[in-house]
Amino acid sequence: MTTDYMYRKRQAGQKGLVVRDLTLQFGGVRALDGVSFEVEPGELLSIIGPNGAGKSSVLNCISGFYRPQSGSVVLGGHEITGMKPHRIAGQGVGRVFQNVELFSHLTVLENVMLGRHHLLRPRWFSDLLYFAPRGLRRELEHRKVAEEILDFIEIERYRDVPVGQLSYGVQKRVELGRALAMDPSVLLLDEPVGGMNQEETEDMVRYILDVKEQLGVTTILIEHHMGVVVDISDRVVVVDFGRKVAEGDPREIANHPEVQRVYLGESGVTL
Repeated sequence: MTTDYMYRKRQAGQKGLVVRDLTLQFGGVRALDGVSFEVEPGELLSIIGPNGAGKSSVLNCISGFYRPQSGSVVLGGHEITGMKPHRIAGQGVGRVFQNVELFSHLTVLENVMLGRHHLLRPRWFSDLLYFAPRGLRRELEHRKVAEEILDFIEIERYRDVPVGQLSYGVQKRVELGRALAMDPSVLLLDEPVGGMNQEETEDMVRYILDVKEQLGVTTILIEHHMGVVVDISDRVVVVDFGRKVAEGDPREIANHPEVQRVYLGESGVTL
C-alpha cells in the first residue's frame, strides 16, 4: 500500500551526506581524529567499532549536539557544521537514540506528533484563531502524516496507549516513528536493536529496510550486532580510537584483518 506520506517522501528526492576531517576533542581526549566518509543518496552506511571508538561522537557532530573543533558536515550540498540541533533537524536530519527518549505519559500518537514540531512554523493569525479553518487544516494534515507513519511501522493498534505501558521493542518502534515524522532526508540510528530479543530485532531490521527501500531515506547506522550490519548495509566504516581504520563492502570488512583486531576479534566473530 502506498500512502500519501510514502509518495511525498519518494518525490522529495534523496540527499547524500559528506563528512570531512572531523576532529573533536574534550580536554586532553581526542574523541575524533580526522574522520571522513561519504554517504550516497539512498544508501545505508553502518559505522562499527569497539566501545569508546567515537561512533556516537560522529552522530553527535552530524546532528549538532557536538561542535567539532575542525572538519565539516555537508548535507545535500549545504554545510550544516556547527548549526544548532533544531536547525539541523529542520534541514532534514532525524535521529533515533541508543536509549529510549520518549515521553512515557503521552500516547504513541502524541509522541510521534512531537516529531512534527519543527514543521509547525508559527503563523500568528491562524495560531491565534486556532479553530479557524486554516489552523485546523494544518493540524489535521500533520495528524494524518503521523497516522500514516503508525501504519507504516505497524503500531497503529497502540495509537492511544501511553508509551510507558508498552514493551521495550514497541517503544523503539515509536522512536523510529517520531524520527520519521520529522520528514528526514537522512536518518541517524544509534544501536536501534540494542537490548532486543530475536523477534524484536527481526521486526526492527525489516522496518529499517522499508525506510531505505520504500521511502528512499539515506541512513547511517551504528550497531554492534554484526549479523544485522552485514545483512542490511550497503557499506561499512570502521572506527577505532577516533580514527577511521577501514571502509568497504560489509562482508569484506567483517573479515578485514584490522577489523578483526580492533573489533570482531574481541568475541571471535567471523562472517
